[in-house]
Amino acid sequence: MSEFDMNRVEKTIKALTGNNMQAFFAPTKEEALQKVKELLHEGGTVTHGGSVTLAQCGIPDLLRSGNYTYLDRSEPGLTRDQIEEIYRKAFFCDDYLTSANAITEDGVLFNVDGNSNRVAAIMFGPKSVIVVAGYNKIVKDLDEAFLRLRTVSAPKNTMRLNCATYCAKAGECVSMKKPDAALGDGCKSDQRICCSYALCSFQRKKDRIKVVIVGEELGY
Repeated sequence: MSEFDMNRVEKTIKALTGNNMQAFFAPTKEEALQKVKELLHEGGTVTHGGSVTLAQCGIPDLLRSGNYTYLDRSEPGLTRDQIEEIYRKAFFCDDYLTSANAITEDGVLFNVDGNSNRVAAIMFGPKSVIVVAGYNKIVKDLDEAFLRLRTVSAPKNTMRLNCATYCAKAGECVSMKKPDAALGDGCKSDQRICCSYALCSFQRKKDRIKVVIVGEELGY
């Protein structure tokens, strides 16, 4: 990481703390995994949203260690109804893990979802929410967050998930063709993943949300 990037991390951590979220810096994926382990409640019920970052850090393997009651949505053989039941049970978890699509320098978490289960759990339900994000997710403001979504997060995730969307083929959202694109502009595909938008700024429940910023480029 450059000195510039480290300064951005420090500024963002200070802003997140000012917004009543706990914020930590972990230089490596391995240290991020250790910090998550410290934040989890052993014996508690845990689950997570879909996330390349969590997988890169080895967090699903930690949850499968036997020290937690893990609601595993990727367990082989689950039906769609059983997966959706896990989505609902997530609201009663002790710890919900996720990444972020972007984090602004003034301490706002920016997340966008297709099924909406992830953004819903971040905002309400689980006793504790743990967000793990590489420093590459830090952006100056919400304008940059939307730009990142439309040119990085959405295209790469739709490619990963084999979604039949414009951005999966073109590498950017169709709204990039419009100089004055509105918030909800985008494709009309049934497989669109940019359906529900959530911003988390100042939190009334102090320290419910914990953010671990990692000194590596992770996820999309």
